[in-house]
Amino acid sequence: MKTSSRRQFLRGSTVLGASALLGIPVLHSARAADAQTLVLYNGQHSKTTNALVAAFTKATGIQVEIRKGSSTQLANQIIEEGEHSPADVFYAEESPPVAALAEKSLLATLPKSTLDQVLPAYIARDSTWTGVSARNRVIVFNKDMVKTSELPASVMDMATAAWKDRVGFVPTSGSFQEQIIAIKLLKGRDAALTWLKGLKEFGRIYNGNMAAMRAVERGEVATALVNNYYWFIVANEVGASNMKAGLHYAAPKDPGGLITVSAAGVLKTARNAEAAQKFVAFMVSQAGQEAIVDTVAEYPLRPGVKSPFDLKPFDQLMPPDVSPADLGDAADALALRREAGLA
Repeated sequence: MKTSSRRQFLRGSTVLGASALLGIPVLHSARAADAQTLVLYNGQHSKTTNALVAAFTKATGIQVEIRKGSSTQLANQIIEEGEHSPADVFYAEESPPVAALAEKSLLATLPKSTLDQVLPAYIARDSTWTGVSARNRVIVFNKDMVKTSELPASVMDMATAAWKDRVGFVPTSGSFQEQIIAIKLLKGRDAALTWLKGLKEFGRIYNGNMAAMRAVERGEVATALVNNYYWFIVANEVGASNMKAGLHYAAPKDPGGLITVSAAGVLKTARNAEAAQKFVAFMVSQAGQEAIVDTVAEYPLRPGVKSPFDLKPFDQLMPPDVSPADLGDAADALALRREAGLA
């Protein structure tokens, strides 16, 4: 992410029955018409968001207009639009774009009743955003190309000559940026820079996580650093028992096992603020969480909701001591990538 992101973040439908539902009087003005439209700026995967919105509309009668883009692009757009932004809710694939808006005081406070539905480690310290679902960083490996016993305990060991041409990675991935910052927080900036330089020298760059995942599956590269759910996407296509790729989890507390979250917040300038708060509350409700995890192999952040995917139990992941709030807007990730020659 750009060093200047603290000045400007990365450059990268109608409400049915809303007046009765929300207790808003019917007014006959352009502003009132705007107020009856819930607009969602969506950086999350479309399949997941569509399922969530459908469940919300079924439960409340409120229709949602979805405007899709990358999380970083949408965050920039909101910043540029300022008080004129039509966005009511911002739903990002990663937490840093939402945190960037919070740092600019563009997000409203979420009520305690909403935040209390989520595991406390995955919400903003200032209550302006909440994690919605989680995934963890993993090493996927081709079982015909590398033995399990060869795989290192730490992701730090994979940026070395011993793994030359055997590690795929996606330097532009949002979760990769978060992993960079996690390494910086845990081991220092110099260690993060050395790791990135090692990956540049010895690793293989891919332009997307699915591309890296499929490269491992077909035997193009031995391993790749991705999020866990990409393995499940391919397993759903070919059958888990037919997979040539396996999942390897880093040692306890290693940055290779970082947990990251998709996150959401309500804009201070939301025209339909009450409905926007209802939507975010629904995202972390039992019904909302079930709608999300039924479509993607991510972890629910509401206790008591179970994923239909065969995920490693959340309480067995033992991630490093870095929370999404610690990652902030991940502002130094792009600077580190540039210094390593990866930007």
